[in-house]
Amino acid sequence: MSTEPLRFDTKIAVLLREDLEPWQRLNVTAFLVSGLGATLPEVVGEPYEDADGVAYLPMFRQPVLVFEGTKEVVQAAHARALSRALPQAVFTADLFSTGNDRDNRAAVRAVPTAQLDLVGLAVYGPRNGVDKVLKGARMHP
Repeated sequence: MSTEPLRFDTKIAVLLREDLEPWQRLNVTAFLVSGLGATLPEVVGEPYEDADGVAYLPMFRQPVLVFEGTKEVVQAAHARALSRALPQAVFTADLFSTGNDRDNRAAVRAVPTAQLDLVGLAVYGPRNGVDKVLKGARMHP
């Protein structure tokens, strides 16, 4: 078994709007990455098992990097991800006031792309492509 660290040619990144409350940051991050894991099976590793044989769910096979930026940085990143056709999940401010999945989807569907009030997005793709999408963002502290 190799002891060399695994290097990935892809990146999973979450970009959050910097004005979110701490609870919102956690909630938005969890929702956003769930979309990637549900749609892109290649990002999910194998199930876990402890020494007693208790099984646990699989998780992402690579780190999730979390960034933050202004509203304008998030909007620009969204546009760049669209132009590069990278898989992305979005979370809009409207979703804080809905209470279920059906209403969440309806809230996003009701707003034109350019007018979405984005508070976060998750994106997956080649490292250099994701880096270009995140231009202007900074690592979350």
